[in-house]
Amino acid sequence: MDRAIRWLRVSYWVGAIVDALAFLEMLFPGALQTALGVTGSEVTMEFRLAQAFGAPLMIGWTVLLIWADRKPMERRGVLVITVFPVVFGLLIRGIVGAVAGVLVGPPAVAAIAVPVVLFTLLTYSLLVARRAERTAGSR
Repeated sequence: MDRAIRWLRVSYWVGAIVDALAFLEMLFPGALQTALGVTGSEVTMEFRLAQAFGAPLMIGWTVLLIWADRKPMERRGVLVITVFPVVFGLLIRGIVGAVAGVLVGPPAVAAIAVPVVLFTLLTYSLLVARRAERTAGSR
């Protein structure tokens, strides 16, 4: 059971950190472009407004994951809804953005790699937790 809790906690905190960074990027959309060396795309008011709609949701999800960490086994359902639809949706967004040519280079790689890593980590943690619960239940 300790192993399952450890994996769940790693998942909660990795997710919370990624979400907190995404929140900052949404709050300051030009900063990520500068950090990645992306040039040639203007940060329009419409883009800033769209990011401003998402930023509160992102920080809310950060808090939700930290809250789930307080009772990792009991609140593991938070990871289920983090995997589907959140992480899966982000992966689809990254793929569509890359295929459409809107995301190229490092932003395209990050938009696909980060959700794949999160999907793998969170799903693995959920499987370990399920196995631990079954083992504990059969005793």
